[in-house]
Amino acid sequence: MSTGRQDDFRVDVESLTFETLKKIRAYMKRLIDVGGSDLHIKANSVIRARVNGEIVPLSGEIFSKEDALTFAKELLRYRFTEFVEKKELDLTYPYDENTRFRVNIFFQMDGVSAVFRVIPVKILSIEDLKLPDIVHKFTMAERGLVLVTGVTGSGKSTTLAALINEINWKRRRHIITVEDPIEFVHKDRKCIVNQRSIGQDSLSFGNALRASLREDPDIILVGEMRDMETIEIALHAADTGHLVFSTLHTLDAKETINRIIGTFPTEEQNRIRLTLSSVLEGVISQRLIPTVDDKRTAALEVLVKTSRIEQLILENRDIEIRDAIEEGKEIYGSQSFDQAILDLYNEGRISQEKAFEYATSPSDLKLKMEGLGVSSNEEYDSEAEKEDKVFADEDIFELKHD
Repeated sequence: MSTGRQDDFRVDVESLTFETLKKIRAYMKRLIDVGGSDLHIKANSVIRARVNGEIVPLSGEIFSKEDALTFAKELLRYRFTEFVEKKELDLTYPYDENTRFRVNIFFQMDGVSAVFRVIPVKILSIEDLKLPDIVHKFTMAERGLVLVTGVTGSGKSTTLAALINEINWKRRRHIITVEDPIEFVHKDRKCIVNQRSIGQDSLSFGNALRASLREDPDIILVGEMRDMETIEIALHAADTGHLVFSTLHTLDAKETINRIIGTFPTEEQNRIRLTLSSVLEGVISQRLIPTVDDKRTAALEVLVKTSRIEQLILENRDIEIRDAIEEGKEIYGSQSFDQAILDLYNEGRISQEKAFEYATSPSDLKLKMEGLGVSSNEEYDSEAEKEDKVFADEDIFELKHD
């Protein structure tokens, strides 16, 4: 890949005018004003934004390859050489006192591209986000593992920030966060909060997590459990008396459990399953659904640890987890995606079309809407019939979201 002459990669900060960065800041303001989530900058293309989940152009002006390279130099300054060596960088960019951006800048075949994700400085509370009341329970746990999952852009970081923020205001603990990069900044309230950025404050997630266990933590936040080493250390931390929060890019609680266990070699999976069944306190899985007023709202599946959930994980009966979640709604506060979506539909916040589109089992959801809901305690002629039905529902979901 050719990205220009070698001279293009030398940056003299004193000679930069920062006019190109000033132009991009104007697009940042437009993104903030329209309530968008991401700003997309690409060499030889127009500037675009993601607004309510859709990519839309912000202008008809082409951002040239030369402008994109100049922009990278003005944004990165002395880190530009590092960018050329690594070909991509993560960083945060403070726009003003109310808004920061998480940035990934990278080379592609036409030159330089960058994506700016809006990170509000104000951390929203659990109540602000309208999360289920049961979520408060996870902030009071003394030990264990709490996971927030969902696809990119589903609000995982915002939810994690709300959980940490509540702990920070209500408990006297030592919190260590390991992130790449740091998104929401937590000031010390009742807690001590040490936030570490990979690349700047530590060389890797593995190094930072191993070190954290020697730093007298009560609570550890891992920005993402992205590999076997990170998962292993996080499980060990939870198993040795710490409360660990993290994220995974998985669709629901069942897939989350499968992903964690499936990361390890076959001969290790029984050991990991035993540990996970013991330490997993909860899973919050999120899907953003378009609302009737052209905004988006989060539908949440919430798995809460119970003796039954622990047994299902331990005995490799993951296929029964969704039923267990639904059955625990009234007693434990857990809820499946379909239960959450039905509540949103009954409140008039989402249309029937969107409810079916985002449901895990559209056929079951339709019956529930008609008052003929498939009860969580429904009898099946055989275990095989039950498994066939669940697999069929999952096939429908995968086809709809393929």
